[in-house]
Amino acid sequence: MSQPLSRRRMLKGLGAGIALPLLEGMLPLNALAASAKTPPLRMAFLFVPNGVSMEHWTPATEGAGFAVPDVLAPLSSLQGQFSILSGLTQQHAFANGDGPGDHARSAAAWLTGVQPKKTAGADIHNGTSADQIAARAVGSATRFASLELGCEGGREAGDCDSGYSCAYSSSISWHGETTPNAKETNPRLVFERLFGDGDAADRSLSWYRRNSLKQSILDFVLEDANVLSKQLGGKDRQKLEEYLSGVREIEQRLAKMESAAEALKTPGMKTPAGVPQDYAEHIRLMGYMMVLAFQNDLTRVSTFMFANEGSNRSYPMVGVPEGHHDVSHHGKDERKLEAKRLIDRFHVEQLGYILRKMASIKEGDGTLLDHTMLVYGGGISDGDRHNHDNLPILFAGKAGGAFRQGRHVVYKNGTPMTNLFLSMLDRMGAKVDHLGDSTGQLQGLF
Repeated sequence: MSQPLSRRRMLKGLGAGIALPLLEGMLPLNALAASAKTPPLRMAFLFVPNGVSMEHWTPATEGAGFAVPDVLAPLSSLQGQFSILSGLTQQHAFANGDGPGDHARSAAAWLTGVQPKKTAGADIHNGTSADQIAARAVGSATRFASLELGCEGGREAGDCDSGYSCAYSSSISWHGETTPNAKETNPRLVFERLFGDGDAADRSLSWYRRNSLKQSILDFVLEDANVLSKQLGGKDRQKLEEYLSGVREIEQRLAKMESAAEALKTPGMKTPAGVPQDYAEHIRLMGYMMVLAFQNDLTRVSTFMFANEGSNRSYPMVGVPEGHHDVSHHGKDERKLEAKRLIDRFHVEQLGYILRKMASIKEGDGTLLDHTMLVYGGGISDGDRHNHDNLPILFAGKAGGAFRQGRHVVYKNGTPMTNLFLSMLDRMGAKVDHLGDSTGQLQGLF
């Protein structure tokens, strides 16, 4: 092609449109050469609530070659792709004179390292989160500066935890000190936002038209896709085909899920379209869309809350009919401890699905996972004690070749978790002197 394709190029047809991935044909020659050598770096933060069964999470030995603990067993085949970081702490999730409210504080402080103001009113106050600092540094290069996902809705008002606003328990991404980022929990709306064209009203009209005709968004843009494909080089054609296949798979899964939800709907009861009944499928759909957004450079920064902090969701799919928050307050009761282990392992199974998707995507001289920094964990260690030191933190991805995975790295207990974020931000090109309670970059990470 003599002229680079516009980065704003869309596939169009019959009132529908679909965003394109970043193609080599969109880059000038000098940028193309650099891109071929160094794919972009991505950053993701995946959050789980109510602590973790630490005795089933923490490897017994330090360094490489550790025996994978029970909760992490679903990741055994990926052992060379992740590490466990022990000893990291969020000091400002502790009460520090503010009394009860550990769940709300643990979510609010997780990516900020700041003590949130104790209020159930509109005068919330926290800090800017690590993901948003990264988004400001790299967001201009992508269609979306950042992507905020979740599986439980949130509120920005009301008392959700001992005098703390619901905004704290349901948000880990903070655009600024008083502005939590709303997360999207409906996979259909995420799909239309990521892959659709136009504003919300245009996307809604397009979806209504497609749904009434029982057609895929790809059916509407097929002619334009065929025209574009003939103009592309071999690598770009393959990338476009892989991208459209991924979009098709997600759309088919959404359609199947929505049909099942419609069949189960009680007459007169309003059910939100696009929200799966199957919790595992909900997590996997959201995670897969995050992966596709990374793969196609729609964004390079994402947060994903599997559930809000303090969530009391039940887990009948693994034999736990009780609420998660209830069993996390185990009081050393063996039955509750076993229920907590099963819940934690369920979450890790879904993480494994996301990591395997990333590891399966070839990119440059490695994979998408190799060019990602992904943090999985939470802001509480033992749910019964509500402690915020020695947090359960898993770090996946090789950060573009800078991180040697497959290790259990033990830091002195009390080491600020924000030191990890400083190191990640520096690697991302977002250099900041401090974040929350940070004391410097995490030594020996990269």
